[in-house]
Amino acid sequence: MKVPEVTLAFWITKILATTLGETAGDAVSMSMGLGYLVGTAIFAAAFLGTVSVQIAATSFRPVVYWATIVATTTVGTTLADFADRSLGVGYAGGTLVLLAALASSLLLWWSMLGSVAIETVRSPRAELFYWTTIMFSQTLGTALGDWTADSAGLGYVGAALVFGAALAAMAAAYLWTTVSRTALFWVAFVLTRPLGAVVGDFLDKPVANGGLALSRYGASGVLLVAMAAIVLLAPQRPADRVH
Repeated sequence: MKVPEVTLAFWITKILATTLGETAGDAVSMSMGLGYLVGTAIFAAAFLGTVSVQIAATSFRPVVYWATIVATTTVGTTLADFADRSLGVGYAGGTLVLLAALASSLLLWWSMLGSVAIETVRSPRAELFYWTTIMFSQTLGTALGDWTADSAGLGYVGAALVFGAALAAMAAAYLWTTVSRTALFWVAFVLTRPLGAVVGDFLDKPVANGGLALSRYGASGVLLVAMAAIVLLAPQRPADRVH
């Protein structure tokens, strides 16, 4: 088993990773002036490299796993921004297209392997479905976060509260209901991405737009250090129990 057990540390690390993906993605595409298309190409190459190492690994390696997660969230940021802004798909259109892609990935995974539970990710084939699904979820989350904060007019703080409340509802359902743990996991996994997106935007967007105007490089550095501290210090075990 090469994916981690889902614990509180897992979710904290995931939120830090998605926020880092937003600030780092913006740093490359905006602060460096490379644009969304070039930024997407850079991060796509990073994703292909890290996911290849992850799939080739013979055991769970936290640093490799989380590096791959960060790669998916950075490429998800620039890819969603490229589709929404450069191609003119728009936030709502991009959200619907990516939602359909995510649902299709999960359905195909389930139909071919019989389960989408993370505890069953034990083969290269299952890992390919796992990482494809994650890639779609990260890109969807970026578009959904932008749509909620900008088009829906909630702003970064308002959107963060909405997604934070939705995650709290998932936690309550996990603790006090018998709803499928697999379904709750994937819904929560998707929701962490728009939460990270709007928090990242809140950190680095101009004050006039509702942000704090912090340096994208500085914010990314702090998030990376915090994430690395949890990955290195918090005990992480591979998921090995099928629910």
